[in-house]
Amino acid sequence: MPTLTDIAVIRELCARHGFTLSKGFGQNFIVNPGICPKIAEAAGIGPGWGVLEIGPGIGVLTKELALRADKVVAVEVDARLPAVLKETLAGFSNVEIVLQDVLKADLRALIAEKFSGLRVAVCANLPYYITSPILMRLLEEKLPVEQITVMVQKEAAQRITAAPGTREAGAISYAVAYYAAPRLLFTVQPGSFYPPPKVTSAVIQLAVRPAAAVDTPDEAEYFRLVRAAFGQRRKTAANSISAGLGLAKERVSAALAAAGLPPAARPEQLTLQDFCALQRALRGEMV
Repeated sequence: MPTLTDIAVIRELCARHGFTLSKGFGQNFIVNPGICPKIAEAAGIGPGWGVLEIGPGIGVLTKELALRADKVVAVEVDARLPAVLKETLAGFSNVEIVLQDVLKADLRALIAEKFSGLRVAVCANLPYYITSPILMRLLEEKLPVEQITVMVQKEAAQRITAAPGTREAGAISYAVAYYAAPRLLFTVQPGSFYPPPKVTSAVIQLAVRPAAAVDTPDEAEYFRLVRAAFGQRRKTAANSISAGLGLAKERVSAALAAAGLPPAARPEQLTLQDFCALQRALRGEMV
């Protein structure tokens, strides 16, 4: 079986299949042989698990997942890759390649069809340019997924895993923490990829919560409030929310006071619970 982390092997494989790396799909293949086993181990999968992989590339991580899980379904958008994967994954009967765009696929139906009776995890080296849309789709749709282990750009990893109420937190931090308990596992240097990206990467894990972190009366309204608060991050929460939701600043300030929050609080100083209290104080006014 070819060593898929050997650059010479990758080049020969790609040349034979007439495949060239696409910047448009954010393709960077992992060539550090220690990375994929480490990701697969960190995913905590084993017998009784099904794994949804997004963007398998030439199958380096896919092989490690297939060695551990009962079934791996890899969703790939690049129509040129299934032929390559058919060769590189020929020895695995528990792997299935699905040629679809993960942002358009019916993931609930896919999981129900492919993973019946199995616990489900997501594990992937995500294309960096669509990291947030993919993660939020996985979380917002409340799919029957227990955990998500993915490699993303380090800067994105730090934002995603930042604790709400801390200086590093942003709107994505609050959205992720609402649905899951995130943590940063380890970083990966550019030289671990072919071609090497210009940024450092990091592997993160999201343990999906069985229920949301806070009890909000209206989820869509709650996130509209959070997005408004972070829309003008350099301003106070009162100013940002006022501008973002078209509310009088006096009304927002009164709501902050009613929620027991400081009038000059910055958005990143508020917790998930604080936003929930503020939402309740503004109920009926966020249109």
